Amino acid sequence: MSLNEAKKVPVGVSARHIHLSQEHVELLFGAGATLTEFKPLSQPDQFAANETVAVYGPKGSFPKVRILGPARSATQLEVSRTDAFSLGLQPPLRESGSIEGTPGIRIVGPAGEVTVDKGVIVAARHIHFHTSDAERWGIADKQMLKVRVGGERGVVFEQVLARVSDQFALDMHIDTDEGNAASVNTGDFGEIVD
Repeated sequence: MSLNEAKKVPVGVSARHIHLSQEHVELLFGAGATLTEFKPLSQPDQFAANETVAVYGPKGSFPKVRILGPARSATQLEVSRTDAFSLGLQPPLRESGSIEGTPGIRIVGPAGEVTVDKGVIVAARHIHFHTSDAERWGIADKQMLKVRVGGERGVVFEQVLARVSDQFALDMHIDTDEGNAASVNTGDFGEIVD
């Protein structure tokens, strides 16, 4: 059975990270600053940047949060539930980019700081599908799926959001809480079962 017939998807376990607007990149790193690539990510033209920032919540902070590039239209911090508790925040579970009604955070870089009044989320588990993969498997954008992962603690993840675009490469994203609970690591595979 081929990878496509089995509906197998590679899994990426996503640690806390931040996306910055270009305005905030320059406020935090200096006028004219741009993000520089540390390593490429699974999605085309996206990368983990060399640059990091500190983030401060009402209860705690994280000193070196990796920035993912390129710059986006809005600043957004993605954390796990455990991270949120450590920061003293209660962010909602959201699709990336959906930041209305979310808590804010103070962000400190080497050249300045900024406080945003929204933008902290716990990212909904999701699968990026290239349009061709979604069509081949009969999957629609925004569809909710179930994905089985094996290993020591084999589990079925429910409510996995399908995100379909010609700009995506096939990859499932879960956060560190989910990966740790299921004993799943980046590079493992899951199988869509529903």
